[in-house]
Formats: sequence, structure tokens, C-alpha cells
Amino acid sequence: LHMCGFCGFVNSTIENKDLILKDMMDSIAHRGPDSSGQHCDDFINMGFRRLSIIDVEEGHQPIYNEDKSLVLTFNGEIYNYRELREDLKIKGHTFLTNSDTEVLLHGYTEYGPRILDRLRGMFAFVIWDARKKELFGARDMFGIKPFYYAEIEGNFVYGSEIKSILEYPGYDRQVNLQALEQYMSFQYSVLPETFFRGIYRLPAGHYMVWKNGKLRIRRYFDPMLTPRPAGGKDADHAHKRLVNRIDRAVQESIKYHMVSDVEVASLLSSGVDSSYVAANFGGAKTFT
Repeated sequence: LHMCGFCGFVNSTIENKDLILKDMMDSIAHRGPDSSGQHCDDFINMGFRRLSIIDVEEGHQPIYNEDKSLVLTFNGEIYNYRELREDLKIKGHTFLTNSDTEVLLHGYTEYGPRILDRLRGMFAFVIWDARKKELFGARDMFGIKPFYYAEIEGNFVYGSEIKSILEYPGYDRQVNLQALEQYMSFQYSVLPETFFRGIYRLPAGHYMVWKNGKLRIRRYFDPMLTPRPAGGKDADHAHKRLVNRIDRAVQESIKYHMVSDVEVASLLSSGVDSSYVAANFGGAKTFT
């Protein structure tokens, strides 16, 4: 179960920024027990806690591009990073590590926000562009990885968990009664604003840009499905073809999820779905 976590703030005029960032990072230390890192300059403070999965020895964060004009912190895993890496090498990019994190950074350098259309995986990440004084952040299409943010006294504060934002001075803790009402009715709140007033979640399949004190959010993934109905004499053949396509998709997904530099586990709930995944693991050994 992948964790890692990041946090940070932009345009802050508060004092003791390094101590505040440390408090924010300490609040999510459970997400990344293996190592930590940070990047701080006059415009941004970025913190990271790491749980090592890919390139255990070299995949430390934050990670920089060649001239250190781009800085990235990333939570998740890019399953197709090897294919993306080969594509980027052909385009002239040079890699110093074997991590999916570096592939993500070079992919953004090459394609900008359009790299999101090429990613297969679960992710939340932020990239600071020191030249443009711009923060880019994105969340995977299903929202597997968390991404929270708040605008506090004109400053942009973000994190993998709400508790890191709570460590930022100036935030006034108040309950979001509208979210509480939804929870009491449906046991879930679909609002972009969380149970803490003023703290929001970046929606799944969206990216954000913070620049010159303004936040812009855009959707990059549209989940709408347009199935084509098959009837008449070809119905049985179409059904079998669809079953085979689904089976291939599941097998391919399992294969991608096995990409790891550490041990891989199968999470069993005793149901048909998790048992099917474990049965198709294909490795010499797995843990449950």
C-alpha cells in the first residue's frame, strides 16, 4: 500500500518558514518512514516524506531537472514509467536514476500538462517552476492519491493530508457544516471543500496551477463511456470478444502492478475479485 507524502506553501510572508515546514513534514512522518527531503527558496517551501518502492537507493525527493529550474515532489507510482523513459531518451533526455519520479519530471519538461494523458498509475504531485514562479499540481484520474490545499491569508498551502495544512499558522479551524450535513445523510461528502472550512481536495482527474496569487483548476480526464450496443446474430460473438478484452485488460493491469523494487503483496478480502487477482499474480511468491 503506497504512501509517501508531500506538503508545502507558496508566497508566504510568515517568519520561521523552516520550522513551520518541519512541523508540517513531521505531521505526515507516518507516510514516509524511509527518508525526508525539502526545497526552500524565497518563493516556495516544499517538504517530502518517502516510502521507498521504486529505485530504493537513488529515488530521493525533491528531485530537480538539469538546471534546477524545476523541482518535483511526488506520491504514488507510475506503472508505465519504463516505456515513458525509453520514449524520453529517444527525445534526448538523460536520466541519473532509475526512478519513476525522474521520468515524471522529464515527461513534464517534454510535454507540459499533456504528460498526464500518457501516465498509467496512481499519483499526486507538485512541480515548482522557478523561472515562471508557478506551481503545477495534479491528481490521478481515479483520485487514488490524496491532494489537499487551502488559501490562507493570500498564501497557497498544500499537502497529502489535511493534518499538515493544520500546522500552518493563520488557519482558523472551523467545521464545514455543509459537509457534515452530507455525511450525516449519506455517510460521505462529495463536496470539494472538506470537513475543515477553507481546506479543499483537488478533484480526481484534475490539475491545478498557482501563479501570481491566483489558482486555476482544469480537468484533464473525462470518465464518460460510450459503449456501442451489439445485437442480432453477432451478439454472442461480440460478448465473447468483450469478455476476452476485459480479461486481457485485467491481466495487463496485474502485470503493471507487479513492477516494484521491493516485495509485492496481494490484499485479500476473501472475495472473488481479490482472489482472482492473487491467482493471476504470476510471480514465484507473493505475500497476503
